Amino acid sequence: MPDARFLVVFDADSTIIRNEVIELIADEAGRGAEVAAATEAAMRGEVDFATSLRSRVQELTGVPVASFARVLSRVEPTPGVHELIAAIHDRGGVAAVVSGGFHEILDTVAPSLGVDVWRANRLAVSGGALTGVVDGPIVDAAGKAEALREWAQTYGVAPSATIAVGDGANDLLMMDAAGLGVAFNAKPAVRRRADLVVGPVDLAALIPLLP
Repeated sequence: MPDARFLVVFDADSTIIRNEVIELIADEAGRGAEVAAATEAAMRGEVDFATSLRSRVQELTGVPVASFARVLSRVEPTPGVHELIAAIHDRGGVAAVVSGGFHEILDTVAPSLGVDVWRANRLAVSGGALTGVVDGPIVDAAGKAEALREWAQTYGVAPSATIAVGDGANDLLMMDAAGLGVAFNAKPAVRRRADLVVGPVDLAALIPLLP
């Protein structure tokens, strides 16, 4: 695999897409409002992410896997995402996504946006429905930072040539590990610690930051 010139690692929910996928899935169980409130608290850093994720996933118990098609139909790409990923590739970079969300949705969304590599949580399933637990280790703040470091090594990219883009508290360690940490459409705690804050919800605004 040839070395890349640089690496950009994105969060997924409210970053490369406008939605919080766990809330879309919760809507299928009629529990959207409760899960949305818990997600907001986790993104602000008020509660431990892994603990919060487990409790929110428990609310998804019984949601049929067949309803994921409806969830996918509601996913909205963030304005400018196609242009930004095209620009990353044009300049010899790699576009990656690491998410506290779910492979079940990201495995369709990521390749449709041109993302090169991605990692997320998995939902346990039994009898065609969600069991309410996360299958395997949880991708939390430490997991996101580890993914950035791992991909940088895989693609031969120096840490200084990495960019991390996120909006929530669980993105902060990844942003700290990157050469440049960008708060995009972010919570106040994230804006305070980021190297750079991008306000407009248009990912094309990040193109001038690319090496």
